[in-house]
Amino acid sequence: MSVFQFERRAAVARLLRDRGEAVVITGLGSATYDLAAAGDHDRNFYLWGAMGGAAMVGLGLALARPEVPVLVLTGDGEMLMGMGGFSTIALQAPRNLVVAVLDNGLYGETGGQPSHTGGSHGAARTDLLAVARACGIAEARHVADEADLDALAARLRDGGEGPCVALIPIDPAEAERVLPLRDAVLMRGRTRAALGLSPGV
Repeated sequence: MSVFQFERRAAVARLLRDRGEAVVITGLGSATYDLAAAGDHDRNFYLWGAMGGAAMVGLGLALARPEVPVLVLTGDGEMLMGMGGFSTIALQAPRNLVVAVLDNGLYGETGGQPSHTGGSHGAARTDLLAVARACGIAEARHVADEADLDALAARLRDGGEGPCVALIPIDPAEAERVLPLRDAVLMRGRTRAALGLSPGV
């Protein structure tokens, strides 16, 4: 049985179409290019490195600013490296945090090798939603179609009873890289300013 796969750029653009005050933190690689392709924004924070750390950066922001919707936009490879973060997210239980995993079953940044979510050679695959649930995140949803994607966008804006993890299956085709801001100091300053804080030093 075939599973519907989104075109990644269209899915990200639709998810963020009415983003409101959301801050979006991207994981390493393609998720960063996808967010940049959807349009640069003062509330975009592109995490160029620290593979596996995007969800934890998002958690920190969600806890510091509980009134602000926070979206972590990352890939399956990056989330596999940071799976332990699900436990801490569940323990802290921020209502304003959504972790959206763009799952193409590949390690796109290192040459397109099959990731654990896709399985290979007949092996069992890792189910990131099952992992999130087992860690205590009750709201772990599969985004199966555009209606589900729109519902996820509404969930991001409106918040929920706890954190949300959403898996968005995407087509494995590579898209042209759209390279956003890389100056970490400038990026931190503009995001702080967008949140009404001093730029910092």
